[in-house]
Amino acid sequence: MAADPLLAPDSTESPSDIRRHELAAFLRSRRERITPEQVGLVRGRRRRTPGLRREEVAQLSAVGVTWYTWLEQARDIQVSAQVLDALARALLLDPSERAHLFALAAAPDPAPGTECPTVTPALRTMLEQLDPIPACVQNSRYDVLAYNRTYARLLCDLDAVAPEDRNCLLLAFTHDDWRASIVDLPEVTRMMAAKFRASMAGHLAEPAWKALLHRLETRSPEFREVWGRHEVVDQRGRTKYIRNAQVGLLHVEHTNLWLGPSSGPRLVSYPPVDEETRSRLERLHRIAVDGDR
Repeated sequence: MAADPLLAPDSTESPSDIRRHELAAFLRSRRERITPEQVGLVRGRRRRTPGLRREEVAQLSAVGVTWYTWLEQARDIQVSAQVLDALARALLLDPSERAHLFALAAAPDPAPGTECPTVTPALRTMLEQLDPIPACVQNSRYDVLAYNRTYARLLCDLDAVAPEDRNCLLLAFTHDDWRASIVDLPEVTRMMAAKFRASMAGHLAEPAWKALLHRLETRSPEFREVWGRHEVVDQRGRTKYIRNAQVGLLHVEHTNLWLGPSSGPRLVSYPPVDEETRSRLERLHRIAVDGDR
């Protein structure tokens, strides 16, 4: 176990040396606590490293592997605020951890109020308490980070989908059950692709975004055609119809509650528009609960 640099007895170390070693230890500890699935990566069979590998953090942050390795080795290198921001996002740092990262690097935070996409226990409790209203937490890339029981049965059996495939855009273009549940599928997928293009403008160099785009273009000719139109729209709520295989037609209001900046994670919920839909959502929730027992 590495020694804590703050407790090191070597009095010859300068404050900047101590800060670099503490920064290196902090980055390692944050990297080792994150699973590949949390950041949209596929876990390989032979994986001895706890958490993420250094090259995966470098990939997610769009920095060089050698450079990031030097950073974890406490080398005397310059770190820009933009790179620190990318590392904070890649490592899913909460606001306190983000502030600590910038303090250790002695750099001003360009966005001190930024919330990184993390699902807290309190947020999971909120999702559970929203049942039978379907609800989930998504990031701007359409990854489903967490969801309640009713949402798990809303468009398909989401529990049966591999964690790395729980992406609404990918499911809307490639998953038969999900597609069958969407009323007016061509319009919905067109709007989703347009929202994704608008969001991606701020993430063009990020590997996770490029990897998702590559998967969609490879697996769906329909997506390639829609993507080629270069349409963009902003995120906005609206009413929609969902054809659930177990309880029938649902008329719901699609709502977004932003958990940070409008380009960040959001709580997505589907409250019923009418009493018939409310009754059917309650029945769907009972089916989901019975299925989990």
